[in-house]
Amino acid sequence: MTAYATFFGDQEYTFKLTPELIRELETKRGAFGALCNRMWARNFAQEDIVETLRLALIGGGLAPKRAHELIAAYAENPLIETYELAAKILERTLFGNPSKGNDK
Repeated sequence: MTAYATFFGDQEYTFKLTPELIRELETKRGAFGALCNRMWARNFAQEDIVETLRLALIGGGLAPKRAHELIAAYAENPLIETYELAAKILERTLFGNPSKGNDK
């Protein structure tokens, strides 16, 4: 699983979906492949974005409470920015980091 570090809300954070977090995401939002398809086709629900970001923040090392606080503060607007971030996290999770040729 490839981590993705970028600015979100108030500073740079690391986002990463581990196998355990992918299973949790599937429990909440359905099959991982179906979620990816919805996101990339721009046929997503806002909760797809919110849960992807929240769980990826936890996978990146944040405590669940802090991840929830960040989502509550920053994941609502502008929607296109949070959509693009969630789509990038899913892409990195599925395909790795193409510039490195592996998932380190």
